[in-house]
Amino acid sequence: MPISLKGGKERTMKLELHRVKISKLAWGDATSAKDGVLTVNKEELLSVLAGDERLTKVDVDFAQPGESVRILPVKDVVEPRFKLEGAGGVFPGMLSDVETVGEGKTLVLSGAAVVTTGKIVRFQEGIIDMSGPGAEYTPYSATCNVVVILENAKGIDKHEYETACRMAGLKAAAYLAEKCAGAKVDAVETYESLSLKDAMHAHPTLPKVAYLYMLQSQGLLHDTYLYGVDVKKILPTYLNPTEVMDGAIVSGNCVSACDKNNTYVHQNNPVIANMFKRHGVDFNFIGCIVTNENVTLLDKRRSSSYAVKLARTLGVDGLLISEEGFGNPDADLIMNCWKAERAGIKTTLLTDEYAGQDGASQSLADSCVEGDACVTAGNANEVIVLPPMDKVIGEPEEANVIAGGWQGSLAADGTITVELQAILGSTSELGYTKLGAYTI
Repeated sequence: MPISLKGGKERTMKLELHRVKISKLAWGDATSAKDGVLTVNKEELLSVLAGDERLTKVDVDFAQPGESVRILPVKDVVEPRFKLEGAGGVFPGMLSDVETVGEGKTLVLSGAAVVTTGKIVRFQEGIIDMSGPGAEYTPYSATCNVVVILENAKGIDKHEYETACRMAGLKAAAYLAEKCAGAKVDAVETYESLSLKDAMHAHPTLPKVAYLYMLQSQGLLHDTYLYGVDVKKILPTYLNPTEVMDGAIVSGNCVSACDKNNTYVHQNNPVIANMFKRHGVDFNFIGCIVTNENVTLLDKRRSSSYAVKLARTLGVDGLLISEEGFGNPDADLIMNCWKAERAGIKTTLLTDEYAGQDGASQSLADSCVEGDACVTAGNANEVIVLPPMDKVIGEPEEANVIAGGWQGSLAADGTITVELQAILGSTSELGYTKLGAYTI
C-alpha cells in the first residue's frame, strides 16, 4: 500500500522504492540479482574501485548472516541503490549531479550492504559480528555484506583517507545496484507528499509535527554531507522526507560506532518511515528540519535558534528531535529542546546514554526541565564478551584501541571484551537497533 502525506490535493513529490530482496551473496562471472542471490564479479568491482592514488590496496570479501565472521574496524555501511527514473542520481553531490532527489523510481538491493573497513581514526570505528552474542546488538549482522577492505598510502592525510574510503563505499554500492537494474522487483513502496501550502491545510483536526534531524558535524572527521555539502557549513534547512530516503544525506564521520549514523541508516531512517505511517492518523507530518551539531557555543546558539525559527515558521505543534553522538552534542540536543518548548512547541527527544558500566552515572552531559519526554536507545557503556570467530576481516588488534575497548580487550584466543560502544549501531539514536526494553 502506498504511504502518503496527501490530504486530497495535488501531490508534489512521489518516490517509489523498487526493492529487490537479497538473502545470499555469491561470486560469479557477471554481477546480477536473481532468486534472492546477489552474484558479484569480483574483478569488475575491483576495477571500479581502482585508480585512487590515496589507496595502496583495495580488496573485497563477503560476510553473510550466521557465519562465524567478524569485521573490524568498520568505517561505513551503505545500501546499494540505483536511480531507475527521475531527476538526480544516487548519492547526489558525491557520485551524481546535485539535482534534487526524492522523486521518481529508485532500485534498492534490500538485505545487501557495502561495508568499508580500514584504519582511519582507529579509536572511532566499530565491530560487526555476523553470529554469536555480538550479532544480537548490530542490525548489520542481518545484512549480506560486501566488505571493501582499504589500505591507505603512506603519509596520506587522514581527511584524504576518509574521503577515499567514503567514495569507495559509495562507488561499490552504486555499481552493485546498477548492475541489477534489470532484476525482478519483489516489492514497490510508494511515498507521496504535498507542497507546504497544501500540507498546512491537510488533516486540520490533527497536530502538525516535524522532525528535527540532528547531523554530526563537529569536524575532525566528525562530518556528514547533504547534497555533497559538509553540514557544518549550513544553517538549518527544510527537507522533504523523501529526499532523505533517496540518498541526500551521506555519512562521512568516524564517531563512536554504537551511535554513528551510517549512510545505510540515513537511507532507511526509521523515524521518517514511522512518521509516514502515522501521518493522517496521529498527526500531520509536515517534513524534516535538518540541523548540525557544532563545537562552539556561538554556533550551537545560532543553529538551535534558526532551527526553532523554522519550526515556528512552519507552525508546527510538535517536534521529534534525534541526536547523533554523545557528550558535546548533548548540549545541542538540549538547547534545541528548551528553545522549542519555550516557543510553545512540544518536543520528544531520541538519544542514547553513557551511564557507566554499572548504569549509575549521569546519562547525558546536559539536561533541562523541559526535556520531560525522552526515548533512550540504551546504555553504550554496558560490557559484552564477544567469543572468537573463525574468520576476521580487517584488523583484529584494533579492538584494543577503539572506543569502548581498552588495551587488553583482545585476548590471545580472539575473544574480545568491550562496551556496546564498540559495536556498530548497537545504540542507534535513530532507533535503527536491535535493543528493546521491558518492565520489571
